[in-house]
Amino acid sequence: MQSVVEKRTTIPVLANVLMQAKNGTLRLTATDMDVEVVETVAADVQAEGATTAPAHTLYDITRKLPDGSQVSIAYDGDSGALVVQAGRSKFQLATLPVEDFPAISEGDMPTHFALAAADLRLMIDRTRFAISTEETRYYLNGIYFHAGRDADLPVLRAVATDGHRLARVEMALPNGAEDMPGVIMPRKTVTELRKILDEATESVDLSLSETKARFAVGQIVLTSKLIDGTFPDYERVIPAGNDKSLEVDAKTLAKAVDRVATIATEKSRAVKFALEPGLLTLSASNAEQGSATEEIEVSYGADAMEIGFNSRYLLDITQQIEGDAAQFSMSDSASPTVIRDASDGSALYVLMPMRV
Repeated sequence: MQSVVEKRTTIPVLANVLMQAKNGTLRLTATDMDVEVVETVAADVQAEGATTAPAHTLYDITRKLPDGSQVSIAYDGDSGALVVQAGRSKFQLATLPVEDFPAISEGDMPTHFALAAADLRLMIDRTRFAISTEETRYYLNGIYFHAGRDADLPVLRAVATDGHRLARVEMALPNGAEDMPGVIMPRKTVTELRKILDEATESVDLSLSETKARFAVGQIVLTSKLIDGTFPDYERVIPAGNDKSLEVDAKTLAKAVDRVATIATEKSRAVKFALEPGLLTLSASNAEQGSATEEIEVSYGADAMEIGFNSRYLLDITQQIEGDAAQFSMSDSASPTVIRDASDGSALYVLMPMRV
């Protein structure tokens, strides 16, 4: 939970975690006013009560205690201190009033559906590398989840783009998601949710409104505000008429790109593809360091062509390909290239070329 809490905040209570002990459980809440995480753990509650304590300090204390320690937590209302004890260790922490702690999880969320944790994990992993970090285009600072159609089948789609590359992944639309609003999940929410999904084996219950999303996974509930903006019409940048097809072993390509890019300039990271039937020649040059080339046998039967890519963007995409082969659909050296996993049609990537 502590990673939700900002290290520097102008509102003191936001540096704290809300602790509520009752009915044999300890309920913990952390928020930064945009994301809220609530988790409930079993506890031997001898006297019910609530307080707030510094989240990062509490985390550091418990992290450094020996494995298997029993932790005793007591709040002294007179002194306003929280006493944390384990074995011979004893800590006294300053607290702040419970009344000051904000709640962001209230409000109606009319759309409800369930999604397998593994499916949501996959959708996030296949798209989040393409989230934009440019704050001026804030509507690209997240993953766009929405209902769409693939041929005649209703699908749930996740899309992210930073203007240089685009990632889109889709799966069958879950029951209850038919009328879901299109929502942009902020980068921090995606990061925190992904950590929670690491431990999840069951399904995730999603609740959505136009402005908020809630994810319930076991004893953990994450609530987040959504990005208030309009995601661009990404369909327009996915080319449909690319007629030159290249198929190449994804791991072989990734290793070759990585080797050749050693010579590429730090600024552009450009690697050139020179294609001819059956052969791909990768090259990079740097006025200060020299040049590099590597040849790979590929499946390619169209006219010879040259096209340049940012090597880092290319490696980000090839890392998402779990099958053996990557398929490239190209038009010319100045048009976007479509990349797919030959064994998995659910994900599609678009990469803008570079001048080299």
